[in-house]
Amino acid sequence: MLPKLISFGTYYLPTYGVLVALGFLTGLWVTVRLARRSGLNSELITNLAIYAALAGLLGAKLLMIWFDWPDVQIFSLSFWQAAAYLYMRHNKLPLLESADAFAPGVAIGHAIGRLGCFAAGCCWGKTTNLPWAVTFHNPDAWALTGVPLEMPLQPSQLYEFSTEALLFGFLYWRYGRKHEPGQIIGLYLVLSSVARFLIEFTRFHEQALPFGLPLSITQWISIGLALAGAALLVRPGRATKASSRPVHA
Repeated sequence: MLPKLISFGTYYLPTYGVLVALGFLTGLWVTVRLARRSGLNSELITNLAIYAALAGLLGAKLLMIWFDWPDVQIFSLSFWQAAAYLYMRHNKLPLLESADAFAPGVAIGHAIGRLGCFAAGCCWGKTTNLPWAVTFHNPDAWALTGVPLEMPLQPSQLYEFSTEALLFGFLYWRYGRKHEPGQIIGLYLVLSSVARFLIEFTRFHEQALPFGLPLSITQWISIGLALAGAALLVRPGRATKASSRPVHA
């Protein structure tokens, strides 16, 4: 594919990094737009997104350490959630309403980021004989990510791009309809986690599967997130007249 967008001698601009940045900015734009429609403080929401992203990057680095030294058991998602929760508590942002505003933006940012994965060759799929299999030929992709060349692979990155893009469209539409606080983020957690759980079966995994079971670490996380989302959707006493008003553009 195209792991290097632009090259300057030994220096290059990675396609993955550009698309991840584009995904973050697009997701942020969507989130701020929805936050304004809901009457939330857009400046605080912008700051929240930036701090959470920085915390997520820190957590991702520690996750890499965890794979090499299992004593460090921490995930980037945990850092993201902790930073977001503390910031919202400190600035008195409504927890569920803020999370609802973030859900569509996270979905579209995730989708664009997966295009970056596909361009770079990372997160590749298992070998397959399916007619829509993809084959990587660029030696730069192999050098940067280790993706096998000249082998038909499952387009796992494109599966996830497609599901997250469709999920964004659904959540954005649903946000503009009558909903209770927590319903949008609950839908995101359930639908995105179920999709990721299934897509993981098409992925190639470099690390050994944990607990001696045929599930990856990501799949175990997906199960937990789906259950959390389901709890938001069915929690008792959430329906109130004031909290179920539609959001107007």
